Amino acid sequence: MLFNSIDYLIFLPTVFILYWFLLNKSYKAQNFLILIASYIFYGLWDWRFLTLILFSTIIDYFVGQYIYNASNVKNRKIYLGISIFFNIGLLGFFKYFNFFIESWIDFLLLIGYQNNYNWTLEIILPVGISFYTFQTMSYSLDIYFKKLKPTNDFISFAAFVSFFPQLVAGPIERASNFLPQILKPRIFYYQRGLQGLRLILWGLFKKAVIADSLAWRVEYSF
Repeated sequence: MLFNSIDYLIFLPTVFILYWFLLNKSYKAQNFLILIASYIFYGLWDWRFLTLILFSTIIDYFVGQYIYNASNVKNRKIYLGISIFFNIGLLGFFKYFNFFIESWIDFLLLIGYQNNYNWTLEIILPVGISFYTFQTMSYSLDIYFKKLKPTNDFISFAAFVSFFPQLVAGPIERASNFLPQILKPRIFYYQRGLQGLRLILWGLFKKAVIADSLAWRVEYSF
């Protein structure tokens, strides 16, 4: 779902109305709505990759608990290493597996070894994978460096990881900055809402009117 599509034009106001007018009495209900809306938003790109977000969320949710409850520094480092290894490994596989395989094949050809096998894979790069892997990893890092305590609210944590307005385009938010905002009641301020609407409309104008109008020229120059 593109931010400048008709689908999003329907999707965002619907979520906004449900969030502020029907579920405004409970921040946990709001977080559940954010989670469902975020998974719908991302699933419309490719529903198969929802398992990656969920798996990454589960890993770091429990790793955060283990880091916080670890009895010594060595165990804390082991649990942090699990988070880093999983997240960087996941990102590296989808983004760089074929690159390294092709580089290795080119090297073998350079030294005279003829390869008759195709070792590359048809890997589809999941949209936004860099954002949510680093975001979940920031949770484990913030707990390790004692900037944050782990939460027992899995739904709210999952909403933090998959928050749809910045899931596929960033920015990457540190858990110590964003998660506390997820874990407390929110109040709607009309002036801030109006300011946010202005920013959204200005961004849409720059994207749909200016950037898209000049895109053909940029593509032509290359």
